[in-house]
Amino acid sequence: MNWFLEDNLDLVTLYFGEPDSTGHKYGPESQERKNMVSQVDRAVGYLRRSIKDNGLESTLNLIITSDHGMETVIKENEIHLRTVQNFSFQDIQFELLDYGPNGLLVPKANKLDQVYQALKNAHPKLHVYKKEEFPKRFHYANNTRLTPLMVYSDPGYLAQNRPSLRQVLAGGEHGFDNEVMNMKTIFRAAGPAFRKGLEVEPFESVNIYALLCNLLGITPEPHDGSLSVMHGKTPSLPLLIPSLIPHPHLSSPRQEVSL
Repeated sequence: MNWFLEDNLDLVTLYFGEPDSTGHKYGPESQERKNMVSQVDRAVGYLRRSIKDNGLESTLNLIITSDHGMETVIKENEIHLRTVQNFSFQDIQFELLDYGPNGLLVPKANKLDQVYQALKNAHPKLHVYKKEEFPKRFHYANNTRLTPLMVYSDPGYLAQNRPSLRQVLAGGEHGFDNEVMNMKTIFRAAGPAFRKGLEVEPFESVNIYALLCNLLGITPEPHDGSLSVMHGKTPSLPLLIPSLIPHPHLSSPRQEVSL
């Protein structure tokens, strides 16, 4: 609390490495992960009590969110790339594909179509695309740093190149299609700028940046989010209390869940 009481900071971010680590090891539905969720919940409770005890409830806004959900890893019918017929990593110049749900491949000169043909029907749970054909809804393939071939797997299935990593991520994983329910995350907010007890429809996390800039009274850099999409079931009732919005020209009706 001294960051706010003595250092007068405007923004502080905290990262909790759990329950992510436990979820990877034991799986999202495991008792170990449930126990860790309870432990993190106690830490959040301590944080909220500290805000109240230090008289900051009327001036400090608290947002709790995360960057992804988690899916249970499926151990049957696994995707083993090194056993795919007519495919060899000797035809690959660069690969970012270890043990996970997605990967990037740069085939050697004149090998693009050969590698693509070998992989595209290699496994029913594996999806392989040339960069220009990658699904537009992911807003992913336009970056110049992305590779000519891109792959991702269905929820629960991991594309395995280095089986030694299997024990590290034995129980749970994320990075699957963001439309899958188990990839969804949470958003909770409390403080003077938020309407208490308001529950709304989900919105994409990319919009949180615009919300934070609004709260801090700063002009955001170019980004893919928008305040205008943060609406709920009652669009006329905004998430933020208008009198507490620093930049009215950035504001628009929006809703979310408050603690």
